[in-house]
Amino acid sequence: MDDSRLLLTDKTWKALAEVLGELKSPAGAPPKQSDRMFIEAVLYLARAGMPWRDLPERFGKWDAVYQRFRRWEKAGWWKALFERLPKDLQEVRTIFLDSTVVRAHPHAAGAPKKRGAKRPNRWAAAGAASGPRSTRPSPTSARPLPSS
Repeated sequence: MDDSRLLLTDKTWKALAEVLGELKSPAGAPPKQSDRMFIEAVLYLARAGMPWRDLPERFGKWDAVYQRFRRWEKAGWWKALFERLPKDLQEVRTIFLDSTVVRAHPHAAGAPKKRGAKRPNRWAAAGAASGPRSTRPSPTSARPLPSS
């Protein structure tokens, strides 16, 4: 994949980097993939509508990108990033928040339902037609209660 498939221009990334600089703490080990490539990976997934596992290798390991996405979500960085976007970047907000164009992968729908006819269980039919199996007397034939 060449760089022409990436969405963030240098100008756009500069504006996003300023906002991320305010949000993120410098503590901790730096990730292997830059923030820019991470956001490019998320944009690529949103645009292509593919599962995480199909993310191209150029963005890093899919599970690392997914875990980082979840950490950002849990920390509230996505929401804060969208709230602080400059006015000229509102289109990015629309891409992320308008998920009506993002479809589930066909594998996410589960297995198709079986539509074949069920065979009757002969033992169940025979059991329903037979009499009761208990030797207990029925409640109507119980002994009368002693009168006081």
